[in-house]
Amino acid sequence: MNSDKILSISNLIAGYGETEILHNVSIEVHKNEIVSIIGPNGAGKSKSGEIFLLENKITGINPSDIVRKGVGYVPQTDNVFVSLSVHENLEMGAWTIETNLKEKFEELYNLFPDLKDKRNQLAGQLSGGQRQMVAMAKALILNAEVLLLDEPTAGLSPKYRGEIFATIQRINKSGLPVLMVEQNAKQALQISHRGYVLVDGSNRYTGTGQDLSSDPDVARMFLGSRG
Repeated sequence: MNSDKILSISNLIAGYGETEILHNVSIEVHKNEIVSIIGPNGAGKSKSGEIFLLENKITGINPSDIVRKGVGYVPQTDNVFVSLSVHENLEMGAWTIETNLKEKFEELYNLFPDLKDKRNQLAGQLSGGQRQMVAMAKALILNAEVLLLDEPTAGLSPKYRGEIFATIQRINKSGLPVLMVEQNAKQALQISHRGYVLVDGSNRYTGTGQDLSSDPDVARMFLGSRG
């Protein structure tokens, strides 16, 4: 495998029951990249195909083991503990670590400065954008090799949507590759190094974020009202 390839998905078929949603989808994420998937989310259960993290096959293994191997994942909803403080949420994210986490906490608060002054505030009292930041910080505390984001700006106002995209860029500049499924296609492609456009569950277009943003077919299907 290419030495700078962090995540590799090959010929993935997935769906719910007898319903097949993804058809032989292949996606790669390399070092220091932001990669966007434009198209439907909710792929369902994997039926066939292979997924590698670095050079280790992780297809079909227990989700908790996938986390331990370095996949940080932020689901679209229910991604924070609303009755716990910001800091307690981060502590919950560190469930597999037994060593002193003081330096890691400080590193995350430097990466997410909006959370530093709110560390003792209940996550349920935060804005939607700030909750997303808590969820991302919680996913990063286990020294992830790659961060997976499911609709990170869903339901957010334009102001907070912009802040989340800026936060994703800041995370990426710290050295972490990011793979996100995002329906705000125009903004997602603007910050992405590469993108994949899925149509009817299959790879249809692949290219740099800039190339896909300027592709008239992609623009007609996805960019008109979602910028």
